[in-house]
Formats: sequence, structure tokens, C-alpha cells
Amino acid sequence: MTTRAMSFTMPRSALSVLFLALMLPLLSACGFNTIPTNEERAKAAWSEVLNQYQRRADLIPNLVETVRGYASHEREVLEAVVQARAQATQVQISPELLQDPAAFEAFQQSQSQLTGALSRLLAVVENYPDLKANQNFLALQAQLEGTENRIAVARRDYIEAVRVYNTSLRTFPSLIWAKLWFTDAQPFQNFTVSEDRMEVPQVDFGTDN
Repeated sequence: MTTRAMSFTMPRSALSVLFLALMLPLLSACGFNTIPTNEERAKAAWSEVLNQYQRRADLIPNLVETVRGYASHEREVLEAVVQARAQATQVQISPELLQDPAAFEAFQQSQSQLTGALSRLLAVVENYPDLKANQNFLALQAQLEGTENRIAVARRDYIEAVRVYNTSLRTFPSLIWAKLWFTDAQPFQNFTVSEDRMEVPQVDFGTDN
């Protein structure tokens, strides 16, 4: 009596699934997910920076009109704010901006100029006690102060997220995956420490002269 050996062949698709199931934990342990994870965190932090800058830009028209109602002859200061806002909102925000030093610098410069113009506007307000007592103006001041604080927080979060992401592109073991797999991954531009410490417009809620 001849005994026939029975053979079992696993389908190729099943082998592929099994291989991936075995390899994914190993890849994760070796830092395979580090680069895409850090990149997404940096992009999310950048989106928050943009959201807060846009929030500030949205406040400016009402702020300018309120100040103009009490200090219409401060034309130069008011126009400086309007022009700075226009320049800041005209900067093209593209997906490539974070990898383009010139474009990133243009964005940063436009926002810095707007911050300076707002600082000068609020300094002028100190000369107008009636304006400082206006409830609409006080509400706008409070919103502006809160927005400036959120901008500072968003910038700090972005700086840290980009630092982590850029570091992962040049350190082991994620460096290996950057060379072999994530070949399109490029370092992101970042704010410098001095830029992050821009003077925040000071808001005085007092109504005294």
C-alpha cells in the first residue's frame, strides 16, 4: 500500500498578508513610521499658525474703523496697518512654502511688518482717552490680545514640531528610511528664536489718561 504524502499550498495573497503582519511590528520598532508621523505633526502645527494669523487679519478692519472714528487724522498710522494687512494676506500659501526658504522668509517678513504696524497703532491709541473707553474698541483689544497670545503658542508648537521632524530626517534609524523609502521627504523651514520673540502689541485696558 502506497502512502501518498499530502501537500498544502498557501495562496500567494495569504502569504503576502502574513508577511506584512509579521513585518509591520518590526518596521514600526525600527522607526519606519517616525518620518511620516513627525511630518504630519509639523503640518498640523503649521495649519494652526496660519489659522491664528488669519484670525488676526480678520480683526483688523473693525479695529481700524473704530480707531478712525476717534483719530481720523492719524492717517499715516492707520494706512500703515491697512497696507501691512494687505501685504500679509497677499502672500501665496502653497504646499511648497515650508520647503522654500525665500517664500517662507517673505511670509515671515509680512507678518512681522503687520505686528509692527499694530504696535504703533496701539501706541497712538494711548493719546485718545475717549477711544480707550469705547466698549467696541475694548472688545477688539481683548480679542487682539488673545489672538497674539495664541499666535505665540502656535509658533512655539510649530518650532518644536519642525525641530523633531527635521531631526528625524538626519538621525538613525529614521535616516535609513529617509534614504531608502521616504526619498521625497525634505526638511521644513522654521522660525528663528529671535523671530519667535517678536514684540507683541501691548493692550492696556485702563481708561485713565
